[in-house]
Amino acid sequence: MSFERRRVWWSGTATLLALTLFAAGVLVPMPYVEISPGPVFDVLGSTQGKPLLQISGATTYPTTGTLDITTVNERGGPDTGIYLGRVIVGWIRRDVRILPRDALYPEGATGAQVSAEGVRQFSDSKADSVAAALSYLKIPYRTLVIVSSVTDGAPADGNLEPGDELTSINGQKIVVIDDVGAAMSKVAPGSVATIGVIRGQGAKTVEVKTEQSPIEPGRAFLGIEVGETYRANFPIAVNLDDVGGPSAGLMLSLGIIDKLTPGSLNGGRHVAGTGTIDPTGIVGPIGGIAQKMAGASGEGATFFLAPADNCADVVEAGVPDGMTVAKVSTLAEAVSAVEAYVAGHAVVGCS
Repeated sequence: MSFERRRVWWSGTATLLALTLFAAGVLVPMPYVEISPGPVFDVLGSTQGKPLLQISGATTYPTTGTLDITTVNERGGPDTGIYLGRVIVGWIRRDVRILPRDALYPEGATGAQVSAEGVRQFSDSKADSVAAALSYLKIPYRTLVIVSSVTDGAPADGNLEPGDELTSINGQKIVVIDDVGAAMSKVAPGSVATIGVIRGQGAKTVEVKTEQSPIEPGRAFLGIEVGETYRANFPIAVNLDDVGGPSAGLMLSLGIIDKLTPGSLNGGRHVAGTGTIDPTGIVGPIGGIAQKMAGASGEGATFFLAPADNCADVVEAGVPDGMTVAKVSTLAEAVSAVEAYVAGHAVVGCS
């Protein structure tokens, strides 16, 4: 083979290799996830023709202004990934973050599992926001014991469902979580447990034939995990679909407080924020705060409530122009921060 022919051959091979690598980068998903600003939802507004936050059976008051829940869009998921072009663009854009897939999702997780977990977290967040708001307002509420999960193939599978409220086991009332263990200690393995539940709006009795516990020999086994949830003594509904995770809790609590108290908490301003909430009113950190601030700013929010534990992320990202950020650790601090902002006073920010 002549030198000239070898040069042409190598040139063609290099070109083919480059095209192959380019095609692989363009057409083969990479193990990264793109986090970008998501839609915002006004707690005081409407969605799909219904009030997002609907309270009945109690005195409510008119509200003005906006209290926005902020979200992020995740592209890539646990079992798909994103293409090279999106990775490069994401590295350039300040309002987008590119993360390795395994930094967000456990190994082996599926999209369906992640989605189900997000739905569960949002459901828990709604209940916690009710408890936190009513605790702040010193309004009584109920604590319920519920089925939080059912093990596939266990005796309870097909008989009990996540979200079922447990009211009794073999006639023994269930009031707190410890009552479940106490009642089950009296059930012989292999015998039938008669379980009272409330599912949706109806009460029913379910009979489950138990098995011996694989962990504690001699103890009856249903195959459920139980948890607590909280409910007002009057209907409070959150009409918001297609949102997952726990980070709406703080803003839902503020919306409940605003609707149940005279006057407008935000003074007619455009307020947004994020943060988990627990029943005692503690505000916890969340992910994607840079994208949430950007999304809120893009919708016109001028004041943003950020969990204190996210302050380092706020400083690193930078506060959008025209926006004031207040750091909060509790629901009471969040209420005070909004009131101070409306009154034109300084608020404690991230530094």
